[in-house]
Amino acid sequence: MIQTIEISTMEDLFRMISDQEYREDLGRHRNLFVYRGEPDASFVLSTSLRRNCKDKSHVLEPPMLLNFTKYAILEEPTIEKSVWNQMILGQHHGLPTRLLDWSFSPMIAVHFAVTENDLEQMDKHDSVVWRIDIHELHDMLPQKYLKIIEKYNTTVFSVDMLKEVCDSVHQYDEDMQDKSMVIIEPPSLDPRIVNQYSFFSVIPDKMTDIEKFLSEHTGLTVRYIIKKELRWRIRDMLDHLNITERIVYPGLDGLSKWLGRHYFVKD
Repeated sequence: MIQTIEISTMEDLFRMISDQEYREDLGRHRNLFVYRGEPDASFVLSTSLRRNCKDKSHVLEPPMLLNFTKYAILEEPTIEKSVWNQMILGQHHGLPTRLLDWSFSPMIAVHFAVTENDLEQMDKHDSVVWRIDIHELHDMLPQKYLKIIEKYNTTVFSVDMLKEVCDSVHQYDEDMQDKSMVIIEPPSLDPRIVNQYSFFSVIPDKMTDIEKFLSEHTGLTVRYIIKKELRWRIRDMLDHLNITERIVYPGLDGLSKWLGRHYFVKD
């Protein structure tokens, strides 16, 4: 089931970003939610690979990764060792992949939900933040994946853990079908991944409708709809909290995006 919650006041937003379960065993407030922000609430959860290659994804993904690796090896000599690293590096640089971006930080997700390429659209439509629970999703994994989690006494997969249990995309698709997915924490390839507190869900080829899967197989998934009337108010608050393009995209590109928005003149 997917629960939909409307964010129409700042109090609603604060409830969302402070939603943490109290754990008696730790005496701390902890959870394993990850979040994804989209600037338009009408957007459908989909990978860049599926949007780019449509129903040819299964056929076109292998040669695309092969060619990316062939040309990228000059900059990253170890990329041949893992198809999962190939995907992560490719995703990082704009290659269409089966990875879906998430962040452990709800504030980062809200940043993406209230940031538009065309700032004139900020008050024209609602935006959305998705929340999924890693524990819930990983409980559905095949037994051999659960054994790896137990072996390393963790919940989130690393590249090495995933490679240990499955070293090919074909095997991953056979294991998962359309019944489960792995959430992976990428290696810190550069400051952007660190600052965005990045995670990826590795979407199986047979899972053509991610939202249908979440609706039918999860109970903790939430879709937060941020009302268009509130988006500029939230955007200004995030700027005050230093959650900006300058932080999310370290370097001159992020600096330029931030300054352009900072000096944007509303009609």
